[in-house]
Amino acid sequence: MKGITDEPQYSVGLLEGGTALCDVIDNHIYEQTLSEKNAFFVADLGVIMRQHVRWRTHMAQIRPYYAVRCNSSPTVIEVLAALGTGFICTNKSELELVQSHGIPPEDIIYSGVCKQVSQIKYAAKNGIDLLVCDNEAELRKISRCHPNAKLLLQVSTEASSQIDEMSMTFGCSLKDCRHLLEKAKELGVQVVGVRSHISSSCEDNQVYIHAISDARCVFDMGEEIGFNMKILDIGGGFSGSETQLELINSAVMSMVDLYFPPSTGVSIIAEPGSFFVSSAFTLAVNVISKEVVARDCQDQAHDDPSPNDEPEFQYYMNEGVYGSFASKLSETLIAAPSVYKQNTSLDTPVFSSSLWGPSGDDLDQVVEHCLLPELNIGDWLMFTQAGSYSLGQPLCTSTDSPTPPVYYVISSRDWFEMQDTGVTHEASLKNFSLVPYFLNSCQTEAALSVPA
Repeated sequence: MKGITDEPQYSVGLLEGGTALCDVIDNHIYEQTLSEKNAFFVADLGVIMRQHVRWRTHMAQIRPYYAVRCNSSPTVIEVLAALGTGFICTNKSELELVQSHGIPPEDIIYSGVCKQVSQIKYAAKNGIDLLVCDNEAELRKISRCHPNAKLLLQVSTEASSQIDEMSMTFGCSLKDCRHLLEKAKELGVQVVGVRSHISSSCEDNQVYIHAISDARCVFDMGEEIGFNMKILDIGGGFSGSETQLELINSAVMSMVDLYFPPSTGVSIIAEPGSFFVSSAFTLAVNVISKEVVARDCQDQAHDDPSPNDEPEFQYYMNEGVYGSFASKLSETLIAAPSVYKQNTSLDTPVFSSSLWGPSGDDLDQVVEHCLLPELNIGDWLMFTQAGSYSLGQPLCTSTDSPTPPVYYVISSRDWFEMQDTGVTHEASLKNFSLVPYFLNSCQTEAALSVPA
């Protein structure tokens, strides 16, 4: 692999000499405490690389296509492109982003459920032929605007939980597939495979088993009508858990071997999103206000506090659901943060607390209930697992809060391991400049070019 080019776009801190991610967070909190105390992300690109290794270990026969909407950071796209993943895009902006990294059109799938005509034409003009379709109206649009398209028929899956039952269902039912396949044949549009829509909250490997069984039925219908069916997309729903990956692999691969053995020549793909990025990002936010919202005022004559005297606190942070916690608006559960306090001891009392964003809106509740020690204005909270659906444009600008910056880091060991074991794309990592990370300093050295 070639070294870094002369015109890098992304600055990545190179961690050497025992410097750890927690040291980087300490450093940026120190800097922000001296200035405006703005929220920020720290992202460890080595985590993405290690997740890729886990995928190759447990899902070797299934090629990952990264769901760009999960985290469209150009730096993330650059790393995953280097590691050889494909990409699932839902709109023109995502298509342009992925193309800007030199990804060939055959490694891109345009999956938007309701596609604009102009965006279908854009895909056609740029040779992006793999499109997802689940209804006749979309099929007719595609036949007019992209006659060379190769369709993946999106099939709905059974709800695996009460949450899934209440969410919007995408994909055509199994009984409607024959009609769509016949209509595609009539319109002269190729259908080359099946895509299963699986919720990102899915925790039941039986859903994948049913999806593969249904896909075999659709493959049989398509081949009977005259289509060359060659792609099976088992969808998303992958958390970052290695245990979940092992369970899904054991369930899925037995079904794949049964219904789609190697002799069929069918390519198996999947759509991990959060799996790659969630645990790579940590978000640091600052407490900007607090309120005591519940205190039982009975029995105030005694000196020692009773359980009824314990307060409940509302804390307001400089990020909320209209910014980095936007996923909360889609009912995603935000895990309780840890408190950044150098002097916190194990016996520090904790109190019932809720966490809110800065807008003052009733919807801007990030965490409904958690147990935290009493915090002061200016304290910092750390949210791990913060890499999914958190880096988009703010939904509300009334608070005048800047979009949190992202500080990317990678250890020297991970950097060289990434190149030695995973890099496949010829233009990979060309836009990275590595800068040695120095603690307790706001200045960094000039960009270094690191040879392979």
